[in-house]
Amino acid sequence: MTDVTQEGMPAVPERRNFYGRVHGKTLRASQKQYLAEDLGKVRLAGITVEENPGRSPIDPVALFGERPLWLEVGFGGGEHLVHMAARYPRIGIIGCEPFVNGVAMLLGKIRAAGVDNLAIHPGDVRDLFDVLPDASVAKAFLNYPDPWPKARHHRRRFVTPGYLVALARVMAPGAEFRVATDIPDYVRQTLEEVPKAGFDIVAQAGAGGAWEDWLSTRYEQKALREGRAPHYLTFRRKG
Repeated sequence: MTDVTQEGMPAVPERRNFYGRVHGKTLRASQKQYLAEDLGKVRLAGITVEENPGRSPIDPVALFGERPLWLEVGFGGGEHLVHMAARYPRIGIIGCEPFVNGVAMLLGKIRAAGVDNLAIHPGDVRDLFDVLPDASVAKAFLNYPDPWPKARHHRRRFVTPGYLVALARVMAPGAEFRVATDIPDYVRQTLEEVPKAGFDIVAQAGAGGAWEDWLSTRYEQKALREGRAPHYLTFRRKG
């Protein structure tokens, strides 16, 4: 676990293990171009330990002005992230994703949509949690996270205390946390662990019960093709 300073902000974290893919298939020429030309425009500075060894908090107002701040953890190919940025131009939204191929796909979608109210951290979301101020996030999304299906790997899931306690710290009282998954055991663990971290369950629904502004992602479409039913969970940060 990360220590906390007297001011309430996390101190320099101990070395963390990171599990999951960072690279996938060979990038297309256009995707390499997006990374070379566009990543620097939307990439958050001062998030990694290398860039910010003192773990000084970032200022969301400097990023997006007085707009409410939203967060998507693991944006995959970026379709939901861009959809939300386009639908809600008066919010600012940060997306975290360590998978380079997904980051490249997102950058292409940003070009096509022309949105300018999002930023990304192409790395471990825990580094972002270290430097986000308390109660700064108004809404968070966890869409089709890596299921880590083997029982011995369940501790690697996002819905574990190592992630959820940090998420709860940065979320404002009353802030909404949405989870979408097609894995029944992930639903079970989510319902067990998220309330312990300081959230109330507001709603849960199966197929056909998604949020009104939901955009079905490539991962959901794959799950449906393979006969797995989606599940949608809504939590609210306790005051």
